[in-house]
Amino acid sequence: MTANNSIDNPDSTFTALLVGAAKLPGVRIERNAYLRTALKKYCSEGEINRAIAESPAAAGIPLEILGKAADESINYEAAKASVLSAAAGIPGLLFLPATIPADVAQYFGHMLRIAQKLAYLYSWPDLFDNDSDDVDDATKGVLTLFVGVMVGTQSANAAVGKVAGMLSEQAVKKLPQQALTKGVVYPAVKKVAGYLGVHMTKQTFARTVSKAIPIIGAVVSGGFTLATYLPMAKRLKNHLAGLELSQPGHRVVDGDIVEP
Repeated sequence: MTANNSIDNPDSTFTALLVGAAKLPGVRIERNAYLRTALKKYCSEGEINRAIAESPAAAGIPLEILGKAADESINYEAAKASVLSAAAGIPGLLFLPATIPADVAQYFGHMLRIAQKLAYLYSWPDLFDNDSDDVDDATKGVLTLFVGVMVGTQSANAAVGKVAGMLSEQAVKKLPQQALTKGVVYPAVKKVAGYLGVHMTKQTFARTVSKAIPIIGAVVSGGFTLATYLPMAKRLKNHLAGLELSQPGHRVVDGDIVEP
């Protein structure tokens, strides 16, 4: 893709980065294993098994507990992303052509990791087909919206709420494919992807400048990562926690919401 094409098609630029990052080793989170690990300190075996079979909300796990598990995951991912970012900054200006693409993809990979972890804690279904290396269009769409929430895009907030509402109303354990790829949510996905394509270019420039001086660049780069990653992850956490889908005891039976 040329520079002109990247400018003309920022939504395609962002989607290409998303797909590339999603295919990096370790980026995909296995839902069942993650929920078991994240909740074992706070929940009984029965609660964990039900959270895996249905959802943490259906298992009646309080938001306070989910919040603690979410904060632990956020802190873990933020620390890991910052260390790797600082390491990528050490070569300095001479190695910028090699380090910048890898660092940006690596940083974005950690954004996708925490997005998945928070989604699973707050009762979203599995986002990936574990039998395929491909990223389907619905998953691209919902991850685009999650990242949009992380960077503070209001249209992404509204669209995530719509998708969560669809999941709340239907007794299904998969993303609403039609809405995310052709239906009512799709225009928002395109709009957010376009915004993020431009945002990503600006952020890449800032990260390039932060790496221009060896050693000092490493410190600045690691600090930049920590300062941006934490508030973005917290923003997504707070948004997902406030949706009806995440409320304890929330279940769907024959299309009807059943309260605890």
